[in-house]
Amino acid sequence: MTLQPNTKIIDDNAISAEAEEFFAADTQTSESTKTASNDSSATVTKKPFPVLSDKALYGLAGDVVKIIEPHTEAAVIALLAQLLAGFGNLIGMTAHFRIGADYHYLKIFLVLVGATARGRKGTSWSEIERVLLRVDESFINCIQNGLSSGEGLIHHVRDEQIASRPIKDRGIITGYQDEIVDAGATEKRAFVIEPEFARVLQVMKREGNTLSSVIRQAWDTDRLRVMTKNPIKATGAHISITGHITDTELIRNLEKTETANGFANRFNWLSVSLSKYLPDGGNLQESDLNGVVSRLQDAARFARNTLELKRDAAASKLWHQVYRRLSDGYGGLLGAVSSRATAQVMRFACLYALLDLSNVIRLEHLQAALALWQYCEDSAKYIFGITSGDKAADEIVAALEKSKDGMSRTEINSLFNRNRSSIDNEATLQVLIEMNRIVKTEEKTGGRPREIFKVLPDDNNELNELSASESQKNRLNSFNSFNSLDKQQTENQCPHCCVEYSRHSDGTPFCQFCFDTK
Repeated sequence: MTLQPNTKIIDDNAISAEAEEFFAADTQTSESTKTASNDSSATVTKKPFPVLSDKALYGLAGDVVKIIEPHTEAAVIALLAQLLAGFGNLIGMTAHFRIGADYHYLKIFLVLVGATARGRKGTSWSEIERVLLRVDESFINCIQNGLSSGEGLIHHVRDEQIASRPIKDRGIITGYQDEIVDAGATEKRAFVIEPEFARVLQVMKREGNTLSSVIRQAWDTDRLRVMTKNPIKATGAHISITGHITDTELIRNLEKTETANGFANRFNWLSVSLSKYLPDGGNLQESDLNGVVSRLQDAARFARNTLELKRDAAASKLWHQVYRRLSDGYGGLLGAVSSRATAQVMRFACLYALLDLSNVIRLEHLQAALALWQYCEDSAKYIFGITSGDKAADEIVAALEKSKDGMSRTEINSLFNRNRSSIDNEATLQVLIEMNRIVKTEEKTGGRPREIFKVLPDDNNELNELSASESQKNRLNSFNSFNSLDKQQTENQCPHCCVEYSRHSDGTPFCQFCFDTK
């Protein structure tokens, strides 16, 4: 079952404006406040709490959220993100998009980050679970919790296990026969909801624990395996994970290893807070949900009969304009937790398309996905700020921020009470210089010059935004120059979409996205 989208005239100016709006949202200036102490002053950057664009509430997903929202204290973003994640798991391993040889099924990993009670994280999931179970009653068998080991996660979606048993005749082995020792899991979908995600991060620290590795496998592929004495494996596994945690617990428990090995960037980290006060609770009736439940059921049936999704010409044009921005990302800890932007955005876009009963990703679907990703990225900035991911580096920066005149190498070494070698400190200082977090200057003395390290202003920081206008101009110029260079380098590219021409059977080149003929 397929639906063909209506043919639309591509408005180049509108798409360029959309790209500019995306860049502008990305480069909103931070709130800075001056703090003073007895002997120093420093500029402390305070990130504004993320704001969700209305564009993220596009289509059916937005309609569901708008019905629930007046009756709950949960954040709109928590409702939206968990609805998309739940729907992506509910439909199973069917609809997907491809990047090269990699198949991306619509598995969303996300973590809601907010205060223990005020975040209303658990409340938000209860509302979405209520809807999804009406869409598909069997989804109750998919909902799991209690992540503790990689083997345990695989067990819930494990394959059939067959062992070879000897055939004996009067005590003599005359042959062998296969015997099913474990029928395996009949349900290959697993929607893991972890209300105490801090516990998951803690168990991953245990020596020999395979949970981090298997979670990374689960995001990447449907084939899960750990090589142990009694190996267990799963194929066709369709796993999604949603966690709830406070920001303090997250910073305390997210190990440097997990940010470096790609665990963190497979998750979308979303800041959530109380949306309103409802002393008497909500008054959402089951009948209020009848319309959207019916539409979700139609969307689920459609999605289960859809395979590969592709972008249409208009969506492709916008994608080419934002692709470099999404790919380049940031440095430090912020970059480590948000560096899979392209794949995350496309998974979101596919879900918006399927909810629209479309097997083609249209411009409005990509716009919604970009708006949602912008919230994810802004949340990462809010949660992780400009930290490098290295505790020693962050301690050095914090000390330099308090020092009006900077610090010498000796003073920096004394921060660690000689528990850290000068060689390690030198390496950390070099990394901070390369990240444009600090600068090294020299002061003349009677003999050898004295090295002084100072923190750079926020606008020179690789992890912070430039001013909105300057950054937007630079990034758009980088896109334009990049595309212009490509056009000059080869005549085999479409001047509109900047992709290589395909060719008709007679050899005539044409663009497969906008169908422009050379």
